[in-house]
Amino acid sequence: MANRHTIILMQTSQNRATRTFMDYESITQAMDGICALYERKLKELNPAIRNLSYDIADLYNFIDGLADMSALVYDSSIHAYLPHDRQWIKQKTFQHLKKLAH
Repeated sequence: MANRHTIILMQTSQNRATRTFMDYESITQAMDGICALYERKLKELNPAIRNLSYDIADLYNFIDGLADMSALVYDSSIHAYLPHDRQWIKQKTFQHLKKLAH
């Protein structure tokens, strides 16, 4: 997963103007970025709570609640970006958080 440039494409609502992207140097950094995005949203919704916690189901609900989310991951063997869907992102965030917990 290391050193594979990753672009996260997302749209937060049905409004096409909410389309945006985030790019990262690796899949791991991209998964950190998605978790950080969710954590910022939690803080925004709960400004009075100092220590927020969430489980994987909460993160999945956040990802599923977006109008769209996908990833493009660079594959140096073909010199192109491979597309991945929301399910792949959820699988990778789970694997990433599991590694952090151990």
